[in-house]
Amino acid sequence: MKPIRKAVFPVAGMGTRFLPATKAMPKEMLPVVDKPLIQYAVEEAIAAGVTELIFITGRNKRAIEDHFDSNPELEADLQGKNKLDLLERIQNIIPSYVSCIYTRQPAPLGLGHAVLCAAPIVGNEPFLVMLADDLIDATTPVARQLVEAAHQHNGSIVAIQQVEPDETDKYGIISGQRIDTLTTHLSAIVEKPAPADAPSTSAVVGRYVLEPEIFDHLRRTQAGVGGEIQLTDGIASLLKARDVFGYQYEGTRYDCGSKSGFFKATLEFGRKYHGL
Repeated sequence: MKPIRKAVFPVAGMGTRFLPATKAMPKEMLPVVDKPLIQYAVEEAIAAGVTELIFITGRNKRAIEDHFDSNPELEADLQGKNKLDLLERIQNIIPSYVSCIYTRQPAPLGLGHAVLCAAPIVGNEPFLVMLADDLIDATTPVARQLVEAAHQHNGSIVAIQQVEPDETDKYGIISGQRIDTLTTHLSAIVEKPAPADAPSTSAVVGRYVLEPEIFDHLRRTQAGVGGEIQLTDGIASLLKARDVFGYQYEGTRYDCGSKSGFFKATLEFGRKYHGL
């Protein structure tokens, strides 16, 4: 497998679960302690060796661009007030060797469609997909775990975790052959099955390493409920032609797409930062 240099961040969602906070602010900019959700995801991708960050944006997402851009007025103010620690922190949000690219998803047509919007930028090489809603605290960044697994197994990788049987209708659920303690060779993946229909309790979470062939499969994927193209359906098609693996990552995930998960993340990261 070629080196994985690019990461795609689908950030065009409306964030309606957090209204009214997200009426004028992207949900990805909601802070957990002192950093927005999207920055945690970006830092994780960079720790995995990524040098190109591709943001799939929508309306009212300008704040994300501004966050990763320089702010000469603020920097001059901090310099003048000798707040050098803060100055260093905002200047080093993105290392100089990392570039940011922004492209619009023209309509809310699903996660699969958002990933497909990145095709002209990604080109013919493997890439990461990172969902900022999933904040994962791990000793080894989960994106790096997946990149290493992708090179080891020479195929696409989806991050998986075990969920309660009555929660399968909230996730994409996989089935397949376990090949080691952490890795499953996928034979099927289904989007949000009812507990009685779920093939396992191994659920996909918001980290993926995908080969570029996924784009052809997404182009052929029919829109489902709500007129959306599901990434899960594209992967289900891909695995019929290419090896796709589920990887049981090591780390603690917080579902920051929900209020309860966001609260837990804020509480636990606050304790971590303050040594409690």
